[in-house]
Amino acid sequence: MTSGMVPGEALAPEAETSAVRSRSSPARVNALVTEHVGFVWRSLVRLGVPRPDAEDAVQQVFIVASRKIDDIEPGRERAFLFGTALRIASRARRTAQRRREVLDGEPAERLDPAPGAEEQIDRARAHAELDAILEGMPLELRAVFVLFELEQVTMAEIAALLDLPPGTVASRLRRAREHFQAATKRLAARGGCA
Repeated sequence: MTSGMVPGEALAPEAETSAVRSRSSPARVNALVTEHVGFVWRSLVRLGVPRPDAEDAVQQVFIVASRKIDDIEPGRERAFLFGTALRIASRARRTAQRRREVLDGEPAERLDPAPGAEEQIDRARAHAELDAILEGMPLELRAVFVLFELEQVTMAEIAALLDLPPGTVASRLRRAREHFQAATKRLAARGGCA
């Protein structure tokens, strides 16, 4: 019983809902992480966070989500997580531009270079080319392109995730595809991809 309550008096509906939400928050945070960690990691990398920094950025997204878990509407978790990832990716890119690290000596040796595996080499090359193309794409186009083409999210869902009118989503997707095709042609002309 809460202080100041008369025995037998019920909690106000909003107080009852808040009390139930507070008790279920840790479970909801765990479910959120379990269900969306892959989506958040892929989104961050595709939004320009360097792979070595992606794990830290994922943690930052979920720290923000855990702090605001009671404010996240059920069914809108992906929208919240993507919006948070977008802001963290933007911040990470600005930080990286200011920081410009210089490597000392030789680069670190890779743990599993998989020598002789042409398929792995081709995949790595394709991933590097995709990352380079996405890096050159403006962030507002990249977000729509990544969600639609790589994450297979519908345009209606993208509009809801990014809080944009459907026409804006369609326009950005069209422009992103044009950018992608032009970048692919430039790479092919330089001998970068087939």
